[in-house]
Amino acid sequence: MEWFTADGYWLSRLIFQRALAVIYLTAFLTAALQFRALIGERGMLPAPELLRRTDWRTAPGLFRLHYSDRFFALVAWTGCAISVALIAGVDGRLPLWAAMLLWALPWVLYLSIVQVGDTWYGFGWESLLLETGFLAVFLGNADTAPPVLVLWLLRWVLFRVEFGAGLIKIRGDDCWRRLTCLYFHHETQPMPGPLSWFFHHLPGPLHRAEVAANHVTQLLVPVLLFTPQPVASAAAGLMVLTQLWLVLSGNFAWLNWLTIALALSAVDWSLVAEPPAQSGAPLWYEVVVIAVTALVLVLSYRPARNLVSRRQVMNRSFDPLHLVNAYGAFGSISRVRLEVVVEGTDERVVHPGTVWREYGFRGKPGDPRRLPRQFAPYHLRLDWMMWFAALSPAYARPWFGPFVQRLLENDRDTLRLLRHNPFPGAPPAHVRARVYRYRYTTWRELRATGRWWHRTYVRDFMRPVPPGPSPVSRTRRS
Repeated sequence: MEWFTADGYWLSRLIFQRALAVIYLTAFLTAALQFRALIGERGMLPAPELLRRTDWRTAPGLFRLHYSDRFFALVAWTGCAISVALIAGVDGRLPLWAAMLLWALPWVLYLSIVQVGDTWYGFGWESLLLETGFLAVFLGNADTAPPVLVLWLLRWVLFRVEFGAGLIKIRGDDCWRRLTCLYFHHETQPMPGPLSWFFHHLPGPLHRAEVAANHVTQLLVPVLLFTPQPVASAAAGLMVLTQLWLVLSGNFAWLNWLTIALALSAVDWSLVAEPPAQSGAPLWYEVVVIAVTALVLVLSYRPARNLVSRRQVMNRSFDPLHLVNAYGAFGSISRVRLEVVVEGTDERVVHPGTVWREYGFRGKPGDPRRLPRQFAPYHLRLDWMMWFAALSPAYARPWFGPFVQRLLENDRDTLRLLRHNPFPGAPPAHVRARVYRYRYTTWRELRATGRWWHRTYVRDFMRPVPPGPSPVSRTRRS
C-alpha cells in the first residue's frame, strides 16, 4: 500500500527515536538510583505491599512474577543498557521484527516500574513516556519508511498534551484568563531552576505577553498539526520554542524534552536531507500497525471526551497499560510558596534553646543563599513530593512518617536522596519539620544579603520526634 509509508519522514523518525532513547535512559537511571529508599523492600512505600493490594488486571508487570530489590535493580539497569543501545542506533542494524522487539523491551520494563511506583510515580510524564514509548515500537527501522498512521498517532499525543494543558488553564484558575499567572508561577512552581529568579523579575507586561503566547501555542497551534506541510512543521517549531522556554524557567523532569521530541516527529525534514533507499513495508507489518491504530483510536474515546468535558481531569490514565491518557498541568497556580524544612538535633531533651540543624535537599528550596540548580530531565522524586507536602500534609501522610524514621536511623539509601546530612557521625536524637513561607528577594535584597530567598516561619508541620514507631500521625493538617 503506497499510502502506508512516508519516505520523507525518515529523519523525523531518526531524531525522535534517538531523543526518546535518551529520555528512556534518564527515566531508568532515575529509577535505579532512587528506588531503594522510595519503594524498595525497606522503602517509605514498599513495592511488595502495593503488589499485595493490587492484582494483574489493575497493575500488570514483571514484578507480578517476583519482586526483590535485586530484581528491581536488574530491571532498571537493563533498561539503561537497552536505552544506550537504542541511542547508539542498534535498532537500525536489526531486522524489522527484531527492532520492534528491542523497542518493546524498555516499554515493558518501564511499565513494570511505574506499576509498583505508587505515589512516587504518579506524575503525568510517566504516562506520557509509556504512551509515546508504546507507539515507538511500531515506527519501524532504517530499512522501512515510517508508517503514516503511527506518525499521525504521535501528533495525536502531542495535540492532547498541549491542548489539554491549555484547556485546563482556561477552565481552572482565573489568573490564566486575566493573563497574570506568571506574576506568581516562577516563584511558586514545584522546583525552580537557576534562571527562575530572573524570570520572576521580568516586567509585568512581559509576563502577560508570555501567558497570551502560551494560550496561542496550546489552544490554537495544536490544531495546525493536522494541516498540510509546511504549516504543520511551523506549528511543531513553535511548540519546540515554547518548551525550550519552559526548560529554561524551571525543572519539570522530562516532560518538556519528551514534548519536544514529539514535536520534532511532526517536522518535515525532506528539504534538509534526501531519504535513503528504503524497502516497502511487509504485509504482516501493515496489518500490525493498522490493528494498533484501531486499538488506539478506540481507547482515545475517553481522553477525547475528557478534553471537551467541563469537569476535565489532568494527568489521568484510562487503562492499566497507559496506552492513551489525559494530560495537563497547572490548572491552578499557588500565590504563596510554602516549604517544609526538615531539621534534626542531637540533644536528648528538647527545650526552647535546642540547636536544630537543617537537612539539605538537592533540588527544592532550602538554604536562602543557595541558587536553585538545574536537574531536569533527571527527576528528583522526593523533592517534588516535598512541594506537594507543603501544599497539604494529606499528600505526605503515607510516606512522610517513614521518611522521618529513616532520618532518625541515618538510613544510607534515604540520605543518598539528600544534598546534605547534618549528622554524618551518628543519627539525630530528634527530627522535626516546620513550614516556612518563601519568596524571592528583590534585586536590592540580593545585593545586600546574598540571599535568593526570604523565608518566614509559618507553623509546625511535625513536632519533634524521637526514634521509635513511624510518626506519620503527628503531621498537622493545614
